[in-house]
Amino acid sequence: MESYALLIAATLNAGTVLAIASLGLLINEKAGIVNLGAEGIMLCAAIAGFATVVHTGSDLMGFAAGMGAGALLAGLFGLLVIWLNTNQYATGLALSLFGGGFSAFAGISYVQEKMPDRPNFEVPFLSDIPFVGPALFRQHPLVYLTVLFALALIWFLYRTRAGLILRSIGESPESAHALGYPVRLIRLWAVIAGGALCGLAGAYISIIYTPLWVEGMVAGKGWIALALTTFATWRPARVLLGAYLFGGVTMLQFHLQGIGVDVPSQLLSSLPYLATIVVLALISRNPSWIRINMPASIGKPFYPGA
Repeated sequence: MESYALLIAATLNAGTVLAIASLGLLINEKAGIVNLGAEGIMLCAAIAGFATVVHTGSDLMGFAAGMGAGALLAGLFGLLVIWLNTNQYATGLALSLFGGGFSAFAGISYVQEKMPDRPNFEVPFLSDIPFVGPALFRQHPLVYLTVLFALALIWFLYRTRAGLILRSIGESPESAHALGYPVRLIRLWAVIAGGALCGLAGAYISIIYTPLWVEGMVAGKGWIALALTTFATWRPARVLLGAYLFGGVTMLQFHLQGIGVDVPSQLLSSLPYLATIVVLALISRNPSWIRINMPASIGKPFYPGA
């Protein structure tokens, strides 16, 4: 039973990384912008957060540095695709490649560095409940804040005027512009907010999830987060559930190895990516379902006054 409790706890931990990044990308795509640079943003944020904690000893400063790095890179991406009308897909891929190379270069001197001792996080009293305590109530506070943020995002998108404006820009930027809304500026802020969340996810990886720095340590999670927004049909609640599903698949490989299942480690390591391909293949069999939920202007440039 204890091993299953640890599996659930690890699933929540791994799923949090994907949930934070996917919710950020969902905000981007609700505004009509596709950012394929999530992987590069997360890598740069991971080294920024790790280096900050090494020098300051503060997790909060590390998270802030990661979010700042993510917001900065996303802001540059936004300026290119929103104001200069560069191709969103090509610019995102370029950002992803840049982030991978730059993070590797910047992190050379931090490969052997170690962060200060990590505190043990647990919810008083609840963490002592058999099975439930170790499974649910010994997590980093950001795990719980991510769930609250997903709920807040649902309220923002579907219960507030600002959320309605954001969604309308994703559906028809021309109509929103005709009504007097600054479409480009709103899209830029949406991209920056999404980048900051991707940065927070990257910092969480290097500070909490695996507290160290290794080149390429994000290991495709940015791409999985991109796929997850489509898998969840651009709904925050489904993003959250999907993130924990993929987190569980990721952690299952270690659980199977721990109980002695005789399966090649290479196959187990590929499980999250195989699951991503299978899910996308299943979704693609019903393209009308995607069209109904997908923002109509996603990936399309907007030319004011055209």
